[in-house]
Amino acid sequence: MVRQIARTGIAAFMLVMTFYTSTAGAHGKVAMEDDNCMRRIGENMIHLSAYQPQVDEEGHYCTDIPKVGNTIMVIDLVDPALREMPIGMKIIKGDRVEGGEIITDLRPAVYRDGVISMQKALEQGKYLVQVTAEGVPPLHYEYHLRVEMINYADTFRAMIGPLVGLLLTAILGYKLIRSRRFRDWMASRGSKRTEKDDEGEKSSAVDVEKTSINKQTKDGES
Repeated sequence: MVRQIARTGIAAFMLVMTFYTSTAGAHGKVAMEDDNCMRRIGENMIHLSAYQPQVDEEGHYCTDIPKVGNTIMVIDLVDPALREMPIGMKIIKGDRVEGGEIITDLRPAVYRDGVISMQKALEQGKYLVQVTAEGVPPLHYEYHLRVEMINYADTFRAMIGPLVGLLLTAILGYKLIRSRRFRDWMASRGSKRTEKDDEGEKSSAVDVEKTSINKQTKDGES
């Protein structure tokens, strides 16, 4: 019975871990086409990385920036053809061009090394990053950034694993408790415990009786 319980627990753990790892894949361990920091138009791809060394020296981010303050943004021109085109970049405070405030405007230039880097102090809120390649036709890439804001989608995904684990554990526990083998096992343990208690009581009664006989013998001798 103990083995069955252990196997059930291991099965639930493996299911939870499989589900959790499938929903919480780490950034950088996915295919390039599936990377949410990648933007693609036809065969032309760019990649955005954001850094805040004052927050985490080794951390890198994409569209969710953890803290306000100085933020280093790096655009990688993945496709070699983009390195031969003039590339411009704008950062707009707000989630759309209309009504937004342009806080950074890099004039189009050719980046033969394939890297566009800039630093900007960002406040809390939403931002729109526009990258334009002046090709034929022009290519327009966009990133919607969130600075020091709760990402409810990520929070929900992070909670799914533990919630599924609790649900599976509850279901398996319920089925285990309702199973006949489990009830028989518990009943056998209870009967064994009762037998041990009865044996202990009998042993105590025998000891008391022996003590009484010894006392009566000593009294008779005296």
